Amino acid sequence: MESLSTLSRRGFIRAGAIGIGALTLSSTLEAFAGPSKKKLGIALVGLGGYAGGQLAPALQKTNNCYLAGIVTGTPQKAVDWAKKYNIPQKNIYNYQNFDTIAHNPDIDIVYVVLPVFLHKEYTIRAAKAGKHVICEKPMALNAHDCQDMIAACKKAKRMLSIGYRLHFEPHTMEVMRLGQKQVFGKITGMDNGNGFVYNGDPNAWRLKKAMAGGGGLMDMGIYAIQGARYTTGMEPVAVKATQEKNRPDFFKEVDETVFWELKFPNGLHTKGKSSYNNNWGYLKAQAERGSFELDPAYGYGPILGKTSKGPIDFPQIVQQAAQMDDFANCVATGKPTRVPGEEGLKDMRVVDAIYRSLVTGKWEKIG
Repeated sequence: MESLSTLSRRGFIRAGAIGIGALTLSSTLEAFAGPSKKKLGIALVGLGGYAGGQLAPALQKTNNCYLAGIVTGTPQKAVDWAKKYNIPQKNIYNYQNFDTIAHNPDIDIVYVVLPVFLHKEYTIRAAKAGKHVICEKPMALNAHDCQDMIAACKKAKRMLSIGYRLHFEPHTMEVMRLGQKQVFGKITGMDNGNGFVYNGDPNAWRLKKAMAGGGGLMDMGIYAIQGARYTTGMEPVAVKATQEKNRPDFFKEVDETVFWELKFPNGLHTKGKSSYNNNWGYLKAQAERGSFELDPAYGYGPILGKTSKGPIDFPQIVQQAAQMDDFANCVATGKPTRVPGEEGLKDMRVVDAIYRSLVTGKWEKIG
């Protein structure tokens, strides 16, 4: 994603505008097999670290889609990316002429990789332009915005998917199977944590509440919330949360470290935590007849896991390539994506409830 200073120069803040599917390795590998007759073109909107470091390289390894276009407000990036990835000038856009992408048949899918406060605007604009959309996580600033995005895509009859790459990662899919199929019996406890020590630019957009929506919870906590949801196969009904700040001068506007407890319909309680000041990245589940875990659980790889009976051992894959190939196949065939906008909405309902609980100090209902 692009820097706060760059975004500010472009005047982005302006008045008045702005299922889990199959749970087997074969499902992941399907994304690399049987490409559609025509590779679908993807345009990346926002050429920051994730787009440049992960998505663009992954698109060199996809079978069903390719890097067809870019949207950037930095002229030099347009020049550099065009040269590096052989992108024709007619497929290069900026934020002023973005809507003209509607007339470009080379671009079938728009991948929104902008700061969170712009996810809603560019998802809706892309859908109105007749493009299918992948929106990076977290989906939006709040659940209400997520609903608007889902509604806009449905109205435009365009597919919307959220960038939940781990739903296509084999070790994670095995954890989904173990939990949802109750291979070791019913889950009796879970502990999920995700975070890193943030030592970046103190003026970065990630530390601005209006742009990021929050701190470690929005950025890292989404993964731990997802971990509890996709492992149990259930939606939590209530949450209670607390927080701590060891670097209040740095994290002035956003949360640093948050701890929460989720309550599920069957009475199960799970623990979760997120941080911008701790290096965490694990998922641990206890069940009636055994246990299973991933550690590391949420990174780009490697993902490593084990159960009380032995290792979880699958090939390491390029998660983003599997994710984008699967969505391209869904667009081409009309098959529903396993990570639709509704999946992002469910996470944001949990996040919204956690933030309410941090204020009230009480259990808050979700949804």
